[in-house]
Amino acid sequence: MDNRDLLNIAVKAADDKRAEDIVALNMKGISLIADYFIICHGNSDKQVQAIAREIKEKTEESQFTVKRIEGFDEARWVLLDLGDVVVHVFLRDERTYYNLERLWGDAPLEDIRSVINP
Repeated sequence: MDNRDLLNIAVKAADDKRAEDIVALNMKGISLIADYFIICHGNSDKQVQAIAREIKEKTEESQFTVKRIEGFDEARWVLLDLGDVVVHVFLRDERTYYNLERLWGDAPLEDIRSVINP
């Protein structure tokens, strides 16, 4: 499995917990931190935690390592470091405030439509 597989597993896990407005940014050549950023949000702290928990469980089931999780208890902005994929799970208002999509506006969007349930 490769980074694209990891991206798809994390996106599907977020979608399974009804994460909203899931966006995947291709960070190759833009950031040394990761190849992909996933950005999504939930509407309550419980949903944000459920999304983060599902991503952690599904990636570990697929033999990928979750290197670090930050912000889980506060559930306003949970960051999951999966190595070459970094996932940002926000509470809706926090996502609007930090607006990572604009901050990383140079990064092209990855097509994840095939992974998300219509």
